[in-house]
Amino acid sequence: MAMMLDESEASDAELIGRAQGGDRGAFGKLLERHYDFIYRAAYRWCGKKADAEDIAQEVCVRLGRAIRDYHGSGAFTTWLYTMTLNAARDMMRKTVREAIKTEAYGAYELIWGEAPAEPEDPAEALWAAVRMLPDKQRDAVLLVYGEGLSHALASEAMGISETTVSWHIHEAKKRLKTLMLSAGEV
Repeated sequence: MAMMLDESEASDAELIGRAQGGDRGAFGKLLERHYDFIYRAAYRWCGKKADAEDIAQEVCVRLGRAIRDYHGSGAFTTWLYTMTLNAARDMMRKTVREAIKTEAYGAYELIWGEAPAEPEDPAEALWAAVRMLPDKQRDAVLLVYGEGLSHALASEAMGISETTVSWHIHEAKKRLKTLMLSAGEV
């Protein structure tokens, strides 16, 4: 007779297999186990608590639809990074489209008002500068320095080669130095 493991003791692979079979409890435990990870990656990407919460919720919804497509060829967390980055990019594109519409109707100043205050924390100022980098550079920095991934795992999440990740990191460092110097942070 096979003994069922408590869901808190089950490995990710077991929970994924059960979730793919329609076990809602296993899916819920998987989300509970990885939600903070998803939120943290989203926050580092966008820098706003409310947006990070929206992105994390979107990833949870997408995960419900996509869990059956996960084949286990790479780490589950790498797959989650990819889903989170895609959701964040989708949100950014939507935000840009909405801002363009708002500006087109002449209500931009009424809605946005003053420019946001500069962050006082030097670390937050650095992350704000990271968010200004081109997409690939920003993603590489967020994955490697924000989440502590190796270049190899970041390359999996981004769908590019490891050497390309290293190049994006190198270019990002040069650009960040310039951004921080111009902002008087360095």
